[in-house]
Formats: sequence, C-alpha cells, structure tokens
Amino acid sequence: MNADHEAEFQGYVRARWAQLVRTAYLLTGDRHHAEDLAQTALAKAYRSWRRIQRRDNPDAYVRRILITCNKDRFRKKRVPERLVDMPPDGAGADPTARVAQRQVLLAALGELPSRQRAVVVLRYWDDLSETEVAESLGCSVGTVKSQAAKGLAKLRVRLGPAVERAEAGAGVGVRTS
Repeated sequence: MNADHEAEFQGYVRARWAQLVRTAYLLTGDRHHAEDLAQTALAKAYRSWRRIQRRDNPDAYVRRILITCNKDRFRKKRVPERLVDMPPDGAGADPTARVAQRQVLLAALGELPSRQRAVVVLRYWDDLSETEVAESLGCSVGTVKSQAAKGLAKLRVRLGPAVERAEAGAGVGVRTS
C-alpha cells in the first residue's frame, strides 16, 4: 500500500474506531471481544483498502466485515456471551435507573437471534437506514424490515415486565419505543 492509501486508511480508523467498537460491543456484549472484533475487521479492510475506498460507502463494507467476523467467531468455536452493564466508551457514572435500564436492555438484546440482533443494533443504535443495514448484512430491505419487526416484538415482550419493575424500583419512567 502506498503512503497516500496508508494515510487515508489511518484517518478512516481514527474517525471510525469508537463507532466500530460500540457496534461490535452491541453485537458481542463484551468490551474485549468488541475491540478484538473491530481490530480483526479493520485488519481485513486494510488488505482490501484500495478497493474499499473506491466504493460509494466504505462504512457499509467495513460494517459487513465486522458482522461477518462476528459470525465467524461462532463458527470456529462456541463463545459464551456475557452482557455487561457498561458500553465501551461510557461517559462517567450513570444514574442508578439508567444502569438498571441498560442491564435489562442488554440482557434482552443478548437473547435475540444473531441476525435480529444485528439488524436491531445497526438500525436503531447505529441509526442506519434500512437500505444501509441491508447492504451491511448482504440481504434484502424486506429481510431487514421483517427481522427488525420480529426483533422489536421480542424485545417488547421481554422488556414489558422488566420495564415495569425498573419503573417501580427507580420511580422513573422508562421508554421502550
């Protein structure tokens, strides 16, 4: 890779690292796995950077690599998932109610099948359009819509009782939509 491509890739990594780790964290539920996953995805992107940078949306291509690497992690050996209460780039101490909400939400997210979890994370946490999610996952927009609907329905069922307990225990309102 020549110096210009190297500099462009380094700039891309600096600009996207935190977002990739957050997305990986939501997919894996573990900060260390998330960092490893982001590093692996970026290492694969580095090898093809000239081709990737010529695309209209290199972010979608790198997200797709990230999701594929996450799937590969389970193909090689079964990795137990353990969701924790703090995201990788936590900004200070959360109020008690927010920590409780986060724990409940991450536990519910961890119960979703991997494809539904990937769609929910990319669509609602990363705020991607349905088209961008479909491109990242290599599927149709219809698949994104159906997987999002199924995933959100499961989260609503799972979070219904938990949200009521969190509201009663913390004395605050919790939004589920």
